[in-house]
Amino acid sequence: MLVKVRVVPRAKREEVIPEGDSLVVKVREPPEGGRANKRVVELLAKHFGVSKSRVEIVRGHRSREKLVRVGNEGE
Repeated sequence: MLVKVRVVPRAKREEVIPEGDSLVVKVREPPEGGRANKRVVELLAKHFGVSKSRVEIVRGHRSREKLVRVGNEGE
C-alpha cells in the first residue's frame, strides 16, 4: 500500500495522525542526516504493525511531503 505522509520534524511529541487520505507524522528528530526519515520509518512500522524493513520511503527523501510504501509481512 502507498501512503502520503507529511512530516513535522522537531516536534515536541511523536505521533501519527490521520488527516484525510494521508498521515501526519510528528517526530522529535531534526531533518539532518536522514535522522527524521529513519524515525518516520520506525513510527510507521509500529503504527501499521509491520517490521521496519516493510516500510520504504518511495519519494520525498528531502521533503516534508513523502510517499511511503508499507508492505505486509507475507508479501
